[in-house]
Amino acid sequence: MATPDHLFNVRNNFYLGAYQASISAADVTNLSPDDVVERDTFVNRCHIAQGHGAFVISDIDANAPTPLQAVKLLALYLSSPDDKESTISSLKEWLSDPAIGNNATLRLIAGIIFLHEQDFNEALKYTNAGGTMELHALNVQIFIKMHRSDYAERQLRLMQQIDEDHTLTQLANAWIDLAVGGSKIQEAYLIFQDLSERYQSTSLLLNGKAVCCMHMGNFDEAETLLVEALNKDARDPETLANLVVCCLHLGKPSSKSFSQLKLLHPNHALVKRVSAAEENFDRALQSFS
Repeated sequence: MATPDHLFNVRNNFYLGAYQASISAADVTNLSPDDVVERDTFVNRCHIAQGHGAFVISDIDANAPTPLQAVKLLALYLSSPDDKESTISSLKEWLSDPAIGNNATLRLIAGIIFLHEQDFNEALKYTNAGGTMELHALNVQIFIKMHRSDYAERQLRLMQQIDEDHTLTQLANAWIDLAVGGSKIQEAYLIFQDLSERYQSTSLLLNGKAVCCMHMGNFDEAETLLVEALNKDARDPETLANLVVCCLHLGKPSSKSFSQLKLLHPNHALVKRVSAAEENFDRALQSFS
C-alpha cells in the first residue's frame, strides 16, 4: 500500500505559484524528520517568492540542515545584490564539499542562482545530472534560455517517463511549446488553462496564458489576464513586465507599470534593457551635440 504524500499540496502549490496556499498546507502533523526538512525548505522558498527574504535569513540558523542553508543562500543572493559575489563564493565552497556537495536542494539552488547570473554552463554543472523533478524542470528552463529546445525536449521526455501528469511535467511542456512557437502556442495555452481549472488560477498561470495570447496577437485578452494577475499579486515582476509589453502593443500608457517594475525590481531584465537603451541614446545624443 502506497504511503500517503503529506506534502503533495505544499509542493504542488509552490510549483503553481500559490505561495500562501503552500504555506497554509504545510500545517501537517506526523511527518518524518526528512519530511519536516522538506516542508520547511518549501515554506521558506515561498517566503522568498513573496519577497520576505529577510525573514528567511533571520529564521534559518547556522545549525540548520543543508537544504535549509541552501535556501538561506538563495535569500541572501536575492536580497543583497551588492553582496552576491560573497554569496556565490560560499555556494561554490559548499558545492565542493564531498559531504554535502551532491545534495539535491543545494544543486537546485546553485542552478537557480547561476541561471540568474546567465552562467548557463555553470548552472548545468550542478543540475544536469537530475535526480529530482525540480532539477529536470530547471534543466528545461536553462536549455530554453540557451535556445536549445532540442535538449529541453529530451529533459521533458525524461520527466514524462517518470510522471507524465506531474505539475512540473505539464509546466515544462508548456514552456517548451512557448519556446518552439507556431501552432504549439495554442497547446501551451491549453496546458495553463487545464492547470488553472484543475487546481487554482495563480499569477504564474495567468501570466502563462497572457504570454500565449500575446504570441497569438490577442493583446486585449492578454491585458485582461494580466490585470487579473496584478490583482492577485501587485508586486509580481513578470506580471508588471508583461503588462508593459502588452500596453505598448495596445498603444496604451505603460509608464505606471514600468515605474512599479523599476521601483520594486530594479534588476529585472526588462529594466536593465531599457536602461541600457537609454544610456546608448544619451551617448549618441552627446556625440551628436
